[in-house]
Amino acid sequence: MSMHRDGPVSPLFRPISFVGNFSFEELAGHQDVSADLAQAAPFAHSGSCVAWGIPFEIGRPIFLKDQAVTVAISPTAARWFVFLHASDVRPLSPDLNGLISPMRGIGQLGEHAADYVLIYDDGSEERVKIRRRHEVGSFLSRWGEQCTEAVPAIMPRPLSFRATNPPEWRTDPAGHRRPIGWGVRQQQLIFEDSRVPWINFVWAVENPHPGRAVEAFRFEPVCGALVVSAVSAGDTCSTPLRWEKRKKILLQTRSELTFDPALNEHSLLDQIQLDLGQVVAARPRLVYPTEEWQETRQNLQPKTASHEILVEYTAHEDAEFHLQGGARIAIRDLESRSSENEPVLQPIEPADQRVSLRVVEAGTNNVVPVKLHVHGRMGEYLAPVDRSRNPNPLWFENYSPDFCHGNHLSTYISGAAIIDLPLGEVYLEITKGFEIKPVRKTFTITRDTTQISVEIDKTLHWREDGWVTADTHVHFLSPATAMLEGAAEGVNVINLLASQWGELMTNVGDFDGHTTFGTTDAGGTGEFLVRVGTENRQHVLGHISLLGYSGNMILPLCSGGPDESAIGDPVDVLLTEWAQQCRKQGGLVVLPHFPDPRLENAATIVLGEADAVEMTSSSDLYGGINPYSLSDWYRYLNNGYLIPAVAGTDKMSAEFAVGTMRTYARIPGDRQFTYETWMDAVRAGHTFVTTGPLMDFNVDGRPMGSRVTLPSSGGAVSVSWKAASVIIPMTRIDLVINGEVKESHTLRPGQDAGNWSVRIQKSSWIALLVRAKYDDKPEMIAAHSSPIMIDVEGSQFFAAVDALTMLDQIEGAMAYIDTIGTRAEVKRYKEMRLLLESAHRRLHSRMHQMGFDHTHTVGTHHSEHD
Repeated sequence: MSMHRDGPVSPLFRPISFVGNFSFEELAGHQDVSADLAQAAPFAHSGSCVAWGIPFEIGRPIFLKDQAVTVAISPTAARWFVFLHASDVRPLSPDLNGLISPMRGIGQLGEHAADYVLIYDDGSEERVKIRRRHEVGSFLSRWGEQCTEAVPAIMPRPLSFRATNPPEWRTDPAGHRRPIGWGVRQQQLIFEDSRVPWINFVWAVENPHPGRAVEAFRFEPVCGALVVSAVSAGDTCSTPLRWEKRKKILLQTRSELTFDPALNEHSLLDQIQLDLGQVVAARPRLVYPTEEWQETRQNLQPKTASHEILVEYTAHEDAEFHLQGGARIAIRDLESRSSENEPVLQPIEPADQRVSLRVVEAGTNNVVPVKLHVHGRMGEYLAPVDRSRNPNPLWFENYSPDFCHGNHLSTYISGAAIIDLPLGEVYLEITKGFEIKPVRKTFTITRDTTQISVEIDKTLHWREDGWVTADTHVHFLSPATAMLEGAAEGVNVINLLASQWGELMTNVGDFDGHTTFGTTDAGGTGEFLVRVGTENRQHVLGHISLLGYSGNMILPLCSGGPDESAIGDPVDVLLTEWAQQCRKQGGLVVLPHFPDPRLENAATIVLGEADAVEMTSSSDLYGGINPYSLSDWYRYLNNGYLIPAVAGTDKMSAEFAVGTMRTYARIPGDRQFTYETWMDAVRAGHTFVTTGPLMDFNVDGRPMGSRVTLPSSGGAVSVSWKAASVIIPMTRIDLVINGEVKESHTLRPGQDAGNWSVRIQKSSWIALLVRAKYDDKPEMIAAHSSPIMIDVEGSQFFAAVDALTMLDQIEGAMAYIDTIGTRAEVKRYKEMRLLLESAHRRLHSRMHQMGFDHTHTVGTHHSEHD
């Protein structure tokens, strides 16, 4: 037996002591109880307990079956008497065919179980009928058989979705404690009415004569057995078991507050609790700019107030808050209470004005998908009614269309949403990709506000010029959610990648080898597409994204053991082999989050089996394109390997927004946009990657991805460019030749264009990068083009130092499968070794042709160096 306390005690109630006719130990061996009750009796609550804020003293309970039981109490006058009781199970009586009639359910709905009689000190009595599943429920509760007028003694409680925070355990019907599972945690609440071995029910009866003192109770059995554990008495203006709808308050202290959001084993906070209610959530108040809201930038993270906590709760109107240090504040006194020395609880206007929100395109009035953020006067996030109010940002723990940028929360909508708003000012942010200027507006909500319409206008028109956008790297979303998020972010192509994570397989059921979601044939508009591919991975050799291929899934998804495949999996396939198979099946091969893991990438590129390298943002909105990634990519360009750049987010949680870094690829004007023409545009190299600025450039009129030929004497080429941005102010554009910045130009923040005349004397590659900066963040490389290769007759692309590092990688891959890589069968190992040797030989022979002498990794020295 255990003592249960689900929160502080309401001062409006006091427990009533009585001595019952049995102990729980005696009940466990009683012949008149069911076997289930006998088994569960040791787990019944006992001692000083609190249920729903009401105190109970549980000693010897009353077992009621064949004879009436009367117990005397201290004379008590109260408006409400609250009983803590439970029914023994009532067996059903099926006929020979297993059918039950009359069918009251296993809880025997409406069955008259007993009468409870209040005996007053003047000798008068009041009798109350007790019916199963109305005033009392079975101690062994069945899911779906709740009571209509009584509540389970263990009230629902909030639950952190972070598994490291308590409560970490619950007790199952056999009395065993076990961890609360990940799936349950995603509900952010737990209701244990059917998950514990013994559940009491709390039922409150209103005393028709509150001025008279009750001096005894008589319990008269009618049908079956009941166990009455305890009684309490109190005075509230209405039944203490009915709470009001959810509300919010602001807890303000006079000094800086160190707030601990951790919940204890009863899901309670140390600093603020409720007696006749439940604190649902508490978090520091977010401080957004208010007067300057419409002028501030999108995704601006709010500050947190150092002495204010936003508290969400649900409670009875007579409930009291209990603060750390012993102070109590009644809910009904919130408006009037104020003190310079004590904490202050300030009510927040409830979000109870239901409003229809529409976001439309200027000129057409068509509803368009967008990313939406709304908050109230106190910084409280206001989600549409069908979206999470507290989305989970953790890895693989949220598949809903939400974006958690630190404390700045947003959600994706189709263009229309139903949202409950508070009266007064609300602050709205709408974004949609890199060609539409973000919208920040303030609205004043009144009781007459039933609809809000917001118009967005396209500022840049790159899509109309044939450019399409893509995120090459998204995980875990369903195709439909990926479609919504892509459309809301202005991303035309979402590549949703199935993969393996140890024993976990993700999105494999979404892959069929032929469907492109969003096409007109699939019921879409053809403007926003989702295609399921695979990311095939090996933790040492590297990762490879196989996009848009047809036919069977390319397997295995991962190899070589943790942390990509399962423990003990052999290294039985190379990245290059995956790439070759993808190309045979018509797909596009991308080296993701380039260059990591950086080992076999070199062999794949040297053998010509990669179509693009991927710049990756992950969840970082402000890091831009990593110079580390560029430095690795430049090595291959310096040696003449024309491999375009693409971009993806590697989205794996709500902390990532699809398209944060995205690919722009230009489809020729004579070709229609399809997934296939997008792949062709990437293969052609007419791409740039960006976190906001848009760009284009050409050399002598030839676009990105082209090869330009010059005579042996070289010559001057004309580099023309343009750049534009509505998301982030641009600062500078750099001309990169063979990995070095040769020219720079300070940019106008929103739009600019220019040209350079460049003298080329040897084979070279040319690319552009754009730098940009938010006012409150460091400057970053915000966009980078794919290169244009200029072949000067008689001059070869060759950078000896870079070639040597590439050779080192290939030798490293060989060393890995030779030594510590878990060996597949010998034949498979030899085939992989031969493929790596072919890449090594190709690069190595070229190095010797260029007259570059060098050393080798131990085990790869050969006679050519003797």
